[in-house]
Amino acid sequence: MNKKTLKDIDVKGKKVIVRCDFNVPLDKEGNITDDIRITSSLPTINYLLDNGASVILLSHLGRPKGQPSKEFSLLPVAKRLEELLGKSVMFEDADAVVDEKVKSDALVLQPGDVMLLQNTRFRKEEEKNAGDFANDMASLGDMFVNDAFGTAHRAHSSNVGLCDYLPSAVGFLVEKEIEIMGNALENPKRPLTAILGGAKVSDKIAVIENLLTIADNILIGGGMTFTFLKALGYGIGTSLLEEDKVELAKELIAKAKEIDVNLLLPVDTVVAREFKNDTEFFETDADKIPEGYMGLDIGDKTIKMFENTISQSRTIIWNGPLGVFEMDNFAKGTNSIAKAVAMNKDAISIIGGGDSAAAVEKVGLGEMITHISTGGGASLEFLEGKVLPGIDAVDNK
Repeated sequence: MNKKTLKDIDVKGKKVIVRCDFNVPLDKEGNITDDIRITSSLPTINYLLDNGASVILLSHLGRPKGQPSKEFSLLPVAKRLEELLGKSVMFEDADAVVDEKVKSDALVLQPGDVMLLQNTRFRKEEEKNAGDFANDMASLGDMFVNDAFGTAHRAHSSNVGLCDYLPSAVGFLVEKEIEIMGNALENPKRPLTAILGGAKVSDKIAVIENLLTIADNILIGGGMTFTFLKALGYGIGTSLLEEDKVELAKELIAKAKEIDVNLLLPVDTVVAREFKNDTEFFETDADKIPEGYMGLDIGDKTIKMFENTISQSRTIIWNGPLGVFEMDNFAKGTNSIAKAVAMNKDAISIIGGGDSAAAVEKVGLGEMITHISTGGGASLEFLEGKVLPGIDAVDNK
């Protein structure tokens, strides 16, 4: 990796600004319901504190649309951080994120002190990377560390903008994401199998196109299956269909054949009358979906076929559920594949955030996965082979 990391910079006696991803889910009472994003940032924060730095933390939370809003305050994060770090966190509750009080408080920070600024998206300049906002934040510290992979695909003031004003490096979390995912794409142990699910082909076109040049096997599931089945000339009943992507699906199937990539589509599917859990449902071959029924999960034959491919793989990248896993009657495919990925101890397994990560956690197998990415959108763009601006802007070694 050619980007500077924490180990490449001397932080002793420095004020280090760290962009974290504290975009955590909150309930109606403002309690954090899942703190994995906070705990994931601790190695970087603790390293800086242990090495004589004072730390100024930045993050966004939700979508306040450039306006201060109580509902999106980082106060709950400050409280949780205090518990996790076992020390006080100076929370700067400024609507402008950086004001004169914040500047004077930052001036007197001592090594070992921790300050957390208010939600960076309270300022409309944040998402445009415009105006003086990046400069305002940069004026508080001596160096900048980007440890927020979840926003690395966005060019905002609090990641890309700060790099214009301060020496920069990536934190441990971002370093791990780049190393593990980068190696899997650039120098994978083979066979490399990509499992792609989710509702729409349109969300995954660029991923499929990029992985066709890298993967040995591509397994397709989820709602996007039916656009591919339609491309094969099958009737798909009332299943999800992107009519305008059928030709593209045909081209992808043909391209896979031409370059000898094993593109596996479901051979059977679980169909239902309606899109709800307590409806009549049964399994049928993928080319025999009856009129008036919709496919909501992969069937048993497909599960076995996918499990067989997964068991022989040495690198596995999974993005997107294989059925409507939120409904118990249509979760079997996703759960079975989660188990198959977790049980392959000889493979490097990477799960690209979002629903697939939730599925693995739901069956209690998160610990057995090599790497669960912290960034849904960022990991997708990484799999598309795109440059991520938040990482690109960081100083090279």
